[in-house]
Amino acid sequence: MASLSASNHVARVLSVANHVADVDASSRIANSWRRCLVNHKLDPARQGPPQTLTEAEIRHAAEPMEETIRLAMPELDDLARVLREAGYCVNLADANATMLFSRLPGEADARMFLDWKIYTGSNFAETFEGTNGLGTALAEEKPILVHRDEHFRAQWHMFSCAVAPLFDQAGRLAGAINITSCRADLERAAHQLALAVTMEATRRMEGAIFRGHFRDAWIATVPGDGGDGLIAYDDDRRIVGACRSARALLGLTDGMIASGIDLSRYIEFDHQPGRGADDAVRLRRADGSALGHGHVAPPPRTRARPLAPRRDAPVDHHDALHRLAGRDLGLIKSVNRLRRIGDRNLPVLLHGETGVGKDVFARAIHAASNRARRNYVALNCAAMPESLIDAELFGYEAGAFTGARRDGSKGLIVQADGGTLFLDEIGDMPIGLQTRLLRVLENREVWPLGALKPVAVDIRLISATHRDLGRMAEQGAFRADLYFRLRGIEVHLPALRERADRGDIIRQIAREEAPGCRLSDEAWSQLAAYPFPGNMRQLRHVLRLAGCTAENGVITDADLDLPPFGGRVEQDLEAAERATIIEALRKHGGRVTEAARTLKLSRATLYRKIKLLRIETTQ
Repeated sequence: MASLSASNHVARVLSVANHVADVDASSRIANSWRRCLVNHKLDPARQGPPQTLTEAEIRHAAEPMEETIRLAMPELDDLARVLREAGYCVNLADANATMLFSRLPGEADARMFLDWKIYTGSNFAETFEGTNGLGTALAEEKPILVHRDEHFRAQWHMFSCAVAPLFDQAGRLAGAINITSCRADLERAAHQLALAVTMEATRRMEGAIFRGHFRDAWIATVPGDGGDGLIAYDDDRRIVGACRSARALLGLTDGMIASGIDLSRYIEFDHQPGRGADDAVRLRRADGSALGHGHVAPPPRTRARPLAPRRDAPVDHHDALHRLAGRDLGLIKSVNRLRRIGDRNLPVLLHGETGVGKDVFARAIHAASNRARRNYVALNCAAMPESLIDAELFGYEAGAFTGARRDGSKGLIVQADGGTLFLDEIGDMPIGLQTRLLRVLENREVWPLGALKPVAVDIRLISATHRDLGRMAEQGAFRADLYFRLRGIEVHLPALRERADRGDIIRQIAREEAPGCRLSDEAWSQLAAYPFPGNMRQLRHVLRLAGCTAENGVITDADLDLPPFGGRVEQDLEAAERATIIEALRKHGGRVTEAARTLKLSRATLYRKIKLLRIETTQ
């Protein structure tokens, strides 16, 4: 049956090439098939895996893109988390269609991708593999969805690929972001939505790459039909860089930018050095006609030196922490404790469910400290393969092992010297590495792999986990001595469904992720009632997608991608019990005796539950 299906596909491809038939819905697919037959001389019936690079070849291919990958990584990880449950594999590829970075979905789906060699090192150029999402998007420099039997080679029919090209700070093709699914139950419309999310994520990656490259310049954001354009300019208003859409909008070329052409030849606006990056500015063309509203972001050196600080309004370095705490009493109490600690080098342990914003909170702690001007270095212990954590964390000398870099590697701990090291999902760190980390914390020095002497370090450690480390330590699954080293001060970050200021958070994130849109009453009711098992991260992605699909600037309940949430019965009951206790305490101003009377519990029982469920009280 499979060979009959393949034969039918080959006949269909040949008929398209000979203009006997056409491919429904997309002439781009038909044109690609013709290229594959006529220009590339490919056989649609050919079987076999794609070309795959060796580890050494992958490293060589990735070297020119190291900075691009670093700047794109946060968005790439977010995209992978959003699409993981839908069975998508997420890849970042270079301009030659070689996958340089991959995030596989859950185990069942991951096996399929590994078996078919759709992972880091595989090459899917159209000239080799025929019509496919990655190769064809790069060949045409346009986003594309290649759905199942639209692939040129019959063997790829179980896959659907949605791809957005990635352009660098100069508008050159740098690579592409590819998402691939092997799920047969997803219709084309579902993949189109996933493509829209991928295109939006890619746009943000391009913005991060542009801002990272021109970090010392002023950056103006200009509205355009093809999306916002970014223009970098110096203190004399000479243009030093422009992204692809800005070049198209203003007709800029490399030669014009190299000559230091004046920004005022294209755009005029009220230039106020003290203006914040989030403040909108009214833009005008050189002829005085309106261009719309944009933004102007000053370089860090300007942001770090306010023009005229008022003596009666000192800068509050804990402002970001207070904003994150909002009106949640437990978090406000934790932030006040952190303020009292000041810059004493106490390790901080953040505890909370996945998606509550532990990394964001850790960054705010770093920004509030006297280490704010030094490095903030983060490692997700769950995302890094066990075999690589050792080298990434502690570093290694040249030639320490096969495949090591010729000049060695500092390691994240040494990179964080003088600053802050954030270890996310510390509960997933292997026991052997826990021993080495404990030694670092005790001796304040690191032994890189293959080193003859230690390297002294001065770091503040912030750790985070969704696990109960205390219980793990009792069970021997986590070193008890390391647990108490990490727990200088423990901060519990409540789940979104538990926060007293939940409505405020939803409104704020809606403004950030879907600017210019408003929530309909039905959409608001759904968001307010939904438990959000993925917490802040899930809320952001839901509203980001809703902002892309909303018509006329109104987000309706149909725009909200809120899958049914059941979870284990025990977890649901625990969450319900916790919410009931929190509500009773709130009604009685935190007075445990009165709350216990309302709940028909003894005071001792309520205190025990408060401790077990990690509920903050004002008493």
